[in-house]
Amino acid sequence: MKIVMTDCQTITQGDLDLSPFDALGEVVKYNLTPKDKIHERIMDADAVLCNKTVLNEENLKGTKVKYIGLFATGYNNIDTQYCKENGITVCNAGSYSTEAVAQHTFAFILNYYNRVAEYTNFVKEGGWKKSETFSPFVFPLSELKDKTIGIVGFGKIGQEVAKIAKAFSMNVLAYARTKRDVEGVSFVSLDELIKNSHIVTVHCPLNRDSEKMFDYEMFKKMRSDALFINTARGGVMVEEDLIRALNEEIIAGAGIDVLEEEPMNISSTLPEAKNIMITPHIAWAPMETRNRVVAVASTNLKNYIEGHPTNVVNL
Repeated sequence: MKIVMTDCQTITQGDLDLSPFDALGEVVKYNLTPKDKIHERIMDADAVLCNKTVLNEENLKGTKVKYIGLFATGYNNIDTQYCKENGITVCNAGSYSTEAVAQHTFAFILNYYNRVAEYTNFVKEGGWKKSETFSPFVFPLSELKDKTIGIVGFGKIGQEVAKIAKAFSMNVLAYARTKRDVEGVSFVSLDELIKNSHIVTVHCPLNRDSEKMFDYEMFKKMRSDALFINTARGGVMVEEDLIRALNEEIIAGAGIDVLEEEPMNISSTLPEAKNIMITPHIAWAPMETRNRVVAVASTNLKNYIEGHPTNVVNL
């Protein structure tokens, strides 16, 4: 079979071994594929492997494609309904980044409460050398113990975040469509979670229910000392409303790894907002995690070829 990989550069800078796919067919690799080249490049492909390439009716109609494999858990870039109606199997790489994203969530939390970056800059700028005391606590610090973390979305990543939070002796609230019986976790309404959490962290998929969920009105319901974290999808928040909430000190801070438009639009003013930490959609990107996603994606394709597809999202 002919296998086309449309956006290899989104998963590797040449540091991953992609040879497992070579054993499964004729592989054509593209670093990135412009929107106007997608249809042309996948026209005679039997299988397409991608991360963020948009595969909708316009790009898929008239092609030979019968399989789409994702180097990602999310699949909002794929028209799954069209694929289902036209016999195209879509498989994602579920759960490959659980630990990495949970770790990144707490990297934001720990940096915020322990002021690691600010103290590092203070020392590098000579502040400690000039200090009259051995311990110049010039930026306020705070313990995580007994703080309340509200987890919106309680799939595997949300559950991993809860596990880490409990290790820090935090109170854990959760909101999700499916309630789970997890010791030390209280399932509550979204309003209750928003109003009572020191930290609100988002781990739900982007869909009709979650799109633009976090707007100005939602931020107004949060505590004034709340930290908002989004490592899920940029579309679950309204970027302009987050900027406003931060600048008006409606909430105290934010840690953002994802935006609706990526790479960040050149006109975005998010980096200038008060008390914000921003990383460029890299929560999922440790070397171990990227090796894992390649293994999952190659296994998915192998299983499809053998007649028992796994991680199918459009049954």
